[in-house]
Amino acid sequence: MEAAPQVESRWTAGQVSGYLRRMGIFPILALLVVASSLFVPGFATPENIVNVFQRSVTLGLVSIGQTFAIICGSLDLSVGYSISTISVVTAIAMNNRTENIVPAVLIALAIGIIVGLVNGLIITKLKINAFIATLGTSLVLQGVLFSGFDNYAGKVPEVFQTLAYGEIAGIPLGVYLFLATALIAFLILRFTKFGYHLYAVGGNSDVSRLSGVRTDRVVIIAHILTGLGAALAAVVLIARLRAGGPLVGAGYDLDSISAVVVGGAPLAGGKGGVWGTVAGVLIVSILANVFNFLNVGAFAQDVLRGIVLIVAVAIYSYRSSR
Repeated sequence: MEAAPQVESRWTAGQVSGYLRRMGIFPILALLVVASSLFVPGFATPENIVNVFQRSVTLGLVSIGQTFAIICGSLDLSVGYSISTISVVTAIAMNNRTENIVPAVLIALAIGIIVGLVNGLIITKLKINAFIATLGTSLVLQGVLFSGFDNYAGKVPEVFQTLAYGEIAGIPLGVYLFLATALIAFLILRFTKFGYHLYAVGGNSDVSRLSGVRTDRVVIIAHILTGLGAALAAVVLIARLRAGGPLVGAGYDLDSISAVVVGGAPLAGGKGGVWGTVAGVLIVSILANVFNFLNVGAFAQDVLRGIVLIVAVAIYSYRSSR
């Protein structure tokens, strides 16, 4: 009786490489978590893991919005001052009154939509590069803010602060909001016609337009969603800070772009996804957490984060090109 042929179970180098390409940034995230757990005392405690996720919430929300703009080949440099503007207006609108919470949050979302709409219209109708258009919007918002405010403004009711400090099953409420937003964004990108058109416009705008896609509308909606992400981040920030301020959104513009790019979305557009962005946000938050454990100075942190960003994107780009 002949023996049954044995099935070769070993993977070839090409199969492993292909699998890693499909996994995108997640192997790098897993490696970072393992290395931090092994070499940074206190990192792997449940309390610190929750802290990492909590620190990821605001950056995660604005980065999810930024993902839509970058996938369609655009970007938004105005999100930082959008967050600051929305935080000030919303905190003032709340005025430490519980009954003002819902109207104030609606105002926050409306401002985010308006800023995104303005950015989208400038880019599509005036044919101005997204970098210049959103930088201009950022400067306008900055000027308006600093002409009227030089410190924190408004006051948030104590009950609203639960959004930042409340927990369910030991997990902060903000983390649930972050993950729910990520899931909704994933469903939009994966299962809607708009999501399909978004990737098409990012891949080749001219071909998409000739194929019947209303490319201007796609870009405008993408920027509106980016503005909504900034608005959600601002709402969480004022719940944490108990007030709004002209500088609370500083740095979120470049940090959100970095997180999306680290997550595998090229600035040229046409690629990327929400879960890659979530992984990119976690990488940024873990690095900040590890640097704090190691007592790394603020300037040295910027240098190291820049190096890690370049290396991570270089590795991902190399794997993709292979």
